[in-house]
Amino acid sequence: MRAWPAAGSVRAAGVTRAAVRGVPKAPAGYVDHCREAGRVRGVPCFNCNSAIGKLGDDPDAVRRAAAYLEGTSWKRTLVTQGVCRPPS
Repeated sequence: MRAWPAAGSVRAAGVTRAAVRGVPKAPAGYVDHCREAGRVRGVPCFNCNSAIGKLGDDPDAVRRAAAYLEGTSWKRTLVTQGVCRPPS
């Protein structure tokens, strides 16, 4: 079993909770770790840590979610005047 550093020592090392949402005073932080590499990534707040976990710790899934929120993933392609092709 892997021994993770205590949350207090991670915070003391200067890892910030504001890295995900940019909120300077986020609620209590949780130690986020990479299961594959076995290293601590940071101390995001509960909501950000949950979101990362629900997206499967997958950077591509996070990018797709951001594209969806920004509206770029659902832009139609104009084929000819008045005719659009839905996104593939």
